[in-house]
Amino acid sequence: MRVTQSMLSNNMLRNLSTSYNKMGKLQDQLNTGKKVNRPSDDPVVAMKGMAYRTQVDKVAQYQRNLGEVNNYLDSSDDALDKVGQAMHRAKELVTSAATGTMTPLDKEKVQSELNQLREQIRDMANTKVGDKYIFSGTKTASPLYDKQAGGYPAVDPNNPSAFEKSVDIEVFDGVTLNVNANVLNLFKEIDDMFGEFANPDTDFSTAIAKVDANMDKVLTTRADIGARQNRVEMMGNRLDSQEASAKKQMSENEDIDYEKVITDMLTQESIHRAALSVGSRIIQPSLVDFLR
Repeated sequence: MRVTQSMLSNNMLRNLSTSYNKMGKLQDQLNTGKKVNRPSDDPVVAMKGMAYRTQVDKVAQYQRNLGEVNNYLDSSDDALDKVGQAMHRAKELVTSAATGTMTPLDKEKVQSELNQLREQIRDMANTKVGDKYIFSGTKTASPLYDKQAGGYPAVDPNNPSAFEKSVDIEVFDGVTLNVNANVLNLFKEIDDMFGEFANPDTDFSTAIAKVDANMDKVLTTRADIGARQNRVEMMGNRLDSQEASAKKQMSENEDIDYEKVITDMLTQESIHRAALSVGSRIIQPSLVDFLR
């Protein structure tokens, strides 16, 4: 077969174009730090990268969910702590009133403070995180204690209301955590107890036991919240590990080895210069003469 000048020129141009493409690809990798910049560069790496990126995004969403869980639990624990403090003060007042040494005027003062403690606990029942009432079950837009209606929702053991339903938030694949505390019955019992204290004929000596019983219920509820907070902390550590693992896999799949790519780039430049130099000698006269 006769090799013509045109064939030599076309082969050289094709090889130079291929060399430019290789250098262009290596340059893109250096600029972006990624092995692939379009799916056609390496479909397998691109598909794996999509899967790893999805995993990283899921972990990030679960971490945001975990932040919401912490908001609920921390706010619930803080509110119940304030309820416990109010109950401690109520116990002190009831104990003082039970001694029988108080004058009617002193008892009026005690009952006045007990009424204020009752209002404080009602306010705690309506604790909000953002625009959500955290003690209202799934009815987060409605306060647990309705000041206009002047009371708490009715409690029916056989037909729990939305105020008694749990709020669950997903924190991992197939893992949900209950973030609210079912305290409707607790707040209602405490409120009824304070209602009894408003009666002038109240026997404060027997009321101490009721205060202690409700204080124990508050502590039990806080202990349950504390146990869930511990689980949230462990789940947070698990998500951190998952995030680090997913990002490591994504990096190994997508990120370039700079030393290797720079070496490949220098090698390709040398090959390209050699091809230009050889071509300028083989094809004469030609358009590459100016390269001399």
